[in-house]
Amino acid sequence: MKIPADAIIPEAKLTRYLLVPKAQDDKSKFLAQGGFSQDNPEALLAAIQFLIASAEAVEDGANEFGKFFRAEGELPGVNGRNLAVVTIWLQWQIDGSFHFITLKPKKESRRET
Repeated sequence: MKIPADAIIPEAKLTRYLLVPKAQDDKSKFLAQGGFSQDNPEALLAAIQFLIASAEAVEDGANEFGKFFRAEGELPGVNGRNLAVVTIWLQWQIDGSFHFITLKPKKESRRET
């Protein structure tokens, strides 16, 4: 399934969380590799929307608020560098709407030989 195009992505999630440098769990440095900064949050929004239009989402748990979904793919950077990411979404049980929760770098899985 795909995350719907009308999924809710709060601007504050981008401007007050993902693009803000932090001492721990800093995602702004990772996103800066794709040219994203607090000066262009609309570019990050567009890149996330592009990703969900092309990536398949898989169910990834549930809680009292609804079902979690994970959509993985390439986030097209404004500087031409694509970033491999995992996005997390919550489909609210109460009304079925989809809400952006977070984004994180996709880590390569290590296989033992």
